[in-house]
Amino acid sequence: MGPPGAEPAGKPPWAVRLSGVSKVHGQGTGAVHALRDVSIDLPVGGFTAVMGPSGSGKSTFLHCAAGLDTPSSGTVHLGDVELSGLSEDKLAELRRERAGFVFQAFNLLSSLDVLGNITLPLRLAGKRADADWLREVVDRVGLTDRVDHRPAQLSGGQQQRVALARALVARPEVVFADEPTGALDSRTATDVLTLLRRVVDQTHQTVVMVTHDPVAASYADVVLFLVDGRIVDILPHPTVDTITRRMASAEES
Repeated sequence: MGPPGAEPAGKPPWAVRLSGVSKVHGQGTGAVHALRDVSIDLPVGGFTAVMGPSGSGKSTFLHCAAGLDTPSSGTVHLGDVELSGLSEDKLAELRRERAGFVFQAFNLLSSLDVLGNITLPLRLAGKRADADWLREVVDRVGLTDRVDHRPAQLSGGQQQRVALARALVARPEVVFADEPTGALDSRTATDVLTLLRRVVDQTHQTVVMVTHDPVAASYADVVLFLVDGRIVDILPHPTVDTITRRMASAEES
């Protein structure tokens, strides 16, 4: 991981590349710089956590990396595709086929049961779920005995598991997660984080997760610290203690 260098031949080693990315909201004296000249490669098959104080640009970083928001300047690559050159239709197709999304808001459809919610993105893309993989995903998130339940019949933790399964069922190259454990109790949060870790270790998918929680971030391979829209530190092999100390030092500086 590090600033972009010369692009190698063939398939790139990064899942996501940001090059000189800035994002400005508003104009003139009221302009707010959410990101400032961010350059980073997020490696294929890696688990990256993004941390920082409120207003540091964490969610903007995630949204730009995922193609959900457009940078004011700079470029974003998802694998070998530069997002800025795509039409909205092509961008939506790329996100649908190569990315999965897990947000703190579960965004489930109340009229569909668990299985229907999990497979909805595939159906919208005109595809059928791989039956074996669907069973495995449902089993991994602990919903085998809930597949015919509707969201109103599920706890918040179970709804988040549905959202996670929905993100995984299409086998995306990258899973983007924005505070995925923020509304969960500690036991359910541990289950979700363990599953994200397993996705990286066993299926070599890539996870990019915004979090404020040192425990959640400790599941990652590396933690990026954002302050005022800039990456100010990169912490490899994070532990709860090293993350907590780094956060404390940032607050003191």
